[in-house]
Amino acid sequence: MYVILVYDIGEKRVGKMLRLCRKYLNWIQNSFFEGEISEVRLKELILKAEKIMKKEEDDSLIVFSSPTNKFLDKQIIGKERSSIDVFL
Repeated sequence: MYVILVYDIGEKRVGKMLRLCRKYLNWIQNSFFEGEISEVRLKELILKAEKIMKKEEDDSLIVFSSPTNKFLDKQIIGKERSSIDVFL
């Protein structure tokens, strides 16, 4: 499945969340990630993220998912912070 993930989390936990999300998805900018991921790995990511989060401090994680990115158009205005092109 194709996923877009965004988080809003306290400053003290941002580094941990960034490192976690980069293990599973492509880092686009700041707290924004996207990429293909299996349902099992997404559940794993969410469980690990919940351990980092402090809901009483209003931390949040938003996940948009689609079976494929086939119908998703992406337009970048300005500088692309992180290219997800892969060269083999």
